[in-house]
Amino acid sequence: MSAGDATISAQPFEMRRLRYFLAVARELHFGRAADRLGIAQPPLSRMIAQLERDLDVQLFDRSRSQIALTQAGELLKTRASYIAEELERAVRDARLVGKGSSGVLRVSFVGSATHGPFPSLIKRFRSTYPEVDLRLSAMNNAESHEQLITRAIDVALVRPRLDDATLRQLLFVEEPLVAAVHESIAKDLGGSIRLAALKDHPFVLFPRKPRPCFADMVLELCATADFQPPDILWAPDYQTAISLVAVGEGISIVPACCEAAHRPGISFCHLADEGARTQLSICARTDNQSPQVFKFLDFARGFARSIANGQPPV
Repeated sequence: MSAGDATISAQPFEMRRLRYFLAVARELHFGRAADRLGIAQPPLSRMIAQLERDLDVQLFDRSRSQIALTQAGELLKTRASYIAEELERAVRDARLVGKGSSGVLRVSFVGSATHGPFPSLIKRFRSTYPEVDLRLSAMNNAESHEQLITRAIDVALVRPRLDDATLRQLLFVEEPLVAAVHESIAKDLGGSIRLAALKDHPFVLFPRKPRPCFADMVLELCATADFQPPDILWAPDYQTAISLVAVGEGISIVPACCEAAHRPGISFCHLADEGARTQLSICARTDNQSPQVFKFLDFARGFARSIANGQPPV
């Protein structure tokens, strides 16, 4: 036996031979199978005969005018078809994952983002890349930062950004801040006010920990307006803050997207102060070369550009 024959004998299920067997098994005709494979018939016949010798089993019944599969051949056809389909699927999936069109992408987001364009971004991304397993988690900035550092997540949507030079950060959207006030005082304030008009009211700030946080930005705006809130009630998140405002515990400064919450007992006043704005940023590690991350960042960049050009998210 030659060295080449020894290699073939040692690997009877080498994929090329399996593909040739399946062609003959499906056509039940060596000539048509050879045409389908783009090879001459004699080499194909020899290869099938060699496969039968290697397996020590007859795969085709050649005793009649048209060849037929033996029981062993039928079994091999069934199993080989499954293997071939799995291999084709594996190659396809590997290509999709490698191009970022499949695989897993873990994304965190701040709670207030659920009222802005972020849900539309996720909806469109999932529609465009349905093979990507997008896993979402609500987190505050500190939690997102820690999870990015430990690689527990891939992308974070934070407000306004993270102070970390090891992260790439993309401005997603900028929006005004508004004052959430109890409806009993809204008429006296009017629809647009300056922050100083609220200086005698208790403030509901969020979160208390960790710091610095969104609350510190609000306190800086108050300091710029030459006052500090007379009383501060701390809430863990904006949802709790809005609930406390609704029962008359104070006022709260929130992103304008929170107006979409439509909570009974609450009115929103636009702030005329310069700098009364906030941002949402999308962050990822600079050393994360995942194609899924690049795909998401590119998609988000285009989505943000559409918003900036006045195209409303759907």
